[in-house]
Amino acid sequence: MNLTRMIIDCDPGLDDALALLLAHADPSVVIEAVTTVGGNVALADTTRNALELREYLGFTDVPVAAGAAGPLEGEVRNAAEVHGSGGLGSVVLPAAALPLDERDAVTLIIDLLRSNPGEIDLVAIGPLTNIALALRAEPRVAQWAKSFVIMGGSYTRGNTTPAAEFNVYADPAAAAEVFAADWQVVMVGLDLTLQARVTGAIKDRMLELGTLGTELVVPLSTFWADPLDPDWGGQAVHDVCAIAYVTHPELFRSTPARVDVETQGVFTAGMTVTNFRSPNPNAIVPTELDVDGFWDMVLAHYSAAAQAH
Repeated sequence: MNLTRMIIDCDPGLDDALALLLAHADPSVVIEAVTTVGGNVALADTTRNALELREYLGFTDVPVAAGAAGPLEGEVRNAAEVHGSGGLGSVVLPAAALPLDERDAVTLIIDLLRSNPGEIDLVAIGPLTNIALALRAEPRVAQWAKSFVIMGGSYTRGNTTPAAEFNVYADPAAAAEVFAADWQVVMVGLDLTLQARVTGAIKDRMLELGTLGTELVVPLSTFWADPLDPDWGGQAVHDVCAIAYVTHPELFRSTPARVDVETQGVFTAGMTVTNFRSPNPNAIVPTELDVDGFWDMVLAHYSAAAQAH
């Protein structure tokens, strides 16, 4: 089996937790580190959640390191109205006993990539502050990462403002620096992730996962419903899509594009301006998901994890 080694930079977060579960459950994935950033909720909460998920799910040998509490500049924003005040909705996990890594998130990311050039996929599913700080401290991070995949941005819409998706909106300056770096960004954005919704049929399949399904997977994936969407089709598992892209790119149809981040716009701060006709692309943008194949893969791995849990 060809193994996929992965650093997951995240802000757990309902869908971050589901993404960590997928990475842990997939036998082809080795989680090298989990790093946390303030985003969906405050850094203290995202870090607590990462530590508790590590022990609850059982990847106890993986280092967890805390990173930036807020953006490079500007005000701290969160999405507690979506994820609940603690970040995991109604889910309450046992308190963690194992400690954080002694290193901060940026140092851990740099150390791992420096020691394993071209071997580890870097996946960022929260605001991009830690990644920008790592690039500032060591620009060769962009060459050392095997690939760099984010959940963030969009090419048609926002979810925090009409123009901006939350992870980019939370730190537009960091996102701008990350997209300007010397690497190819895979932008798994809202246009893609909104195809991965937990419909009634998917929820029924999740309920077949036993305790893991009823205690974790279903509560995390059905906690929020958009009161402003009259055609609500189920909560989307945004961050799970980024993990799936790394391990199963065949499930995605993608297009090269030039992505620049608006940092100053009165109405458009945080917008990922996406040009599919640029002669100088800096990104790959997945646009279409094999929805049935995606859910078959995800739920198969979740099922295996449930049997081992």
